[in-house]
Amino acid sequence: MNGNKTLIAYATKSGVTEENANIIASVLRDTYKLEVDIINLKKIKSPDLSPYKNVIIGSGIRIGRWYKKAKKFLKNDFKDKKVAIYLSSLEAGDPKSRDQAIKKYIEEVLAKYTHIKPVATEAFGGRAKIFKTVTDSRDVEKVKEWANELGKKFKI
Repeated sequence: MNGNKTLIAYATKSGVTEENANIIASVLRDTYKLEVDIINLKKIKSPDLSPYKNVIIGSGIRIGRWYKKAKKFLKNDFKDKKVAIYLSSLEAGDPKSRDQAIKKYIEEVLAKYTHIKPVATEAFGGRAKIFKTVTDSRDVEKVKEWANELGKKFKI
């Protein structure tokens, strides 16, 4: 173990936030040689944070809200850990509504959790099935770029 262990804790319904967690983990492992654990908050509600120097929190957005398990996870005391937050949302994947999504889902939510001072935040596109039509606004390259920026911050 290199002492720079990273946890990615996420909540998802359609699977996009989990896909993003795996992409982020792959970049951090392959490019930055970080040890990364991925936890689905639906399966492990209160993971032990003590082994981790870095914590990444991911949530999907449904009906204009964070998933409850991810939002509850924000209540943890992250002490001296580097925290990063990402979201998966159809709105964030649309250039016309991206800024509004960041304000509504990241800035306004984090204003209620003043103990969290993230080193990075990002909102990625999502995927939804509405009346048998699948809408997909994901951008895998954007996820990889953000993971690279995180890797630089986590290596310090």
